[in-house]
Amino acid sequence: MWIRRLKNHFYGEKEKIMYIIVGLGNPTKEYENTRHNIGFAVIDKLADTFSIDVLEKKHKALIGKGVIDGKKVILAKPQTYMNLSGESIRALVDYYKIEEEQELIVIYDDISLDVGQLRIRKKGSAGGHNGIKSILAHLGHDVFPRIKVGVGDKPKGYDLADYVLGRFSREEAVIMEETAETAVRAIREIIAGNIDGAMNTYNKKVKQVE
Repeated sequence: MWIRRLKNHFYGEKEKIMYIIVGLGNPTKEYENTRHNIGFAVIDKLADTFSIDVLEKKHKALIGKGVIDGKKVILAKPQTYMNLSGESIRALVDYYKIEEEQELIVIYDDISLDVGQLRIRKKGSAGGHNGIKSILAHLGHDVFPRIKVGVGDKPKGYDLADYVLGRFSREEAVIMEETAETAVRAIREIIAGNIDGAMNTYNKKVKQVE
């Protein structure tokens, strides 16, 4: 990154900043609205909010180009299936030549967080999430902003795969709709350059479904 900025300084080239915002999930209708696809749901909410069509098939993803608060963005929904998400993200990062340490934002489900809770981080391990494992393997490091969206821990006796590929209860669905809107506000703060402020604001406990 510093080499690119040094060149821009000496040659007078205007630095181009673009954010790639990726929601993780699985393609095809059978996975729509499942816990594992909450990343897709947040991308859909962003797309609706800022009138961005996420329809172009490119880089093993559905992508849409637009502007959020004056910043150019690419919204992306990898179509590789969750376990191979890194293939698409590697292709996106390479093609658009972004600095993923600041300009890539990944949104995904987290069973260790209560339903509707957000947790924003600048870096970190996969924590058992196969989509993030794939991304770490393809990027070769763990430094990129991410937003974890809590979907709740699996009930005792449930198979983990069945749980994350299941759907929210009616009460949970209401919470998750509000959570997607909250995630949009968090993303706006992150791309405004205030990820620390976003963490302070949004990394809070939420009221649970009774």
